[in-house]
Amino acid sequence: MRHIYSGKVRELYQAGEGTLLLVATDRISAFDYVLETPIPDKGRILTQLSLWWFERLADLVPNHLIDAPVPAEFEGRAMACRPLRMVPVECVARGYLTGSGLADYRRDGMVGGVGLPAGLTDGSRLPEPLFDPDTKAPQGQHDENISPAEVAELVGPGAAEELAQITLAVY
Repeated sequence: MRHIYSGKVRELYQAGEGTLLLVATDRISAFDYVLETPIPDKGRILTQLSLWWFERLADLVPNHLIDAPVPAEFEGRAMACRPLRMVPVECVARGYLTGSGLADYRRDGMVGGVGLPAGLTDGSRLPEPLFDPDTKAPQGQHDENISPAEVAELVGPGAAEELAQITLAVY
């Protein structure tokens, strides 16, 4: 097995022809930074949560999981996957105004390229859920909010529309 990538909280290994092993670590990332102190068993919990959601959403969103053995050293914290091309977009559905969406709203009254009514405050329910995508920044850099039009420039209009529809359907 060959290590091929380290992310903020996951490691990726080539585990055979057409098989990747995605291993969740106990590292914690907040606001695009990896913190020094790991959280014991966080990797196991992340993996179980991911598997639970992949199973429940399989009819709506095909995923990369495959039925393949996981080495004992990674048992409970790893998923066998088929290689896919990563979409360079973090797909966010926003039903309430908070976080970076609130910052965008305070700046120009818009979230995800959609103008919102005046007078909304932190935690306000939005008139309807919005697709509010971000970039997927490399480790050490910050994800940036982008508009749906910018997503279309990155992945093409058809794929951008599909990402928005699936994101809102999952929400």
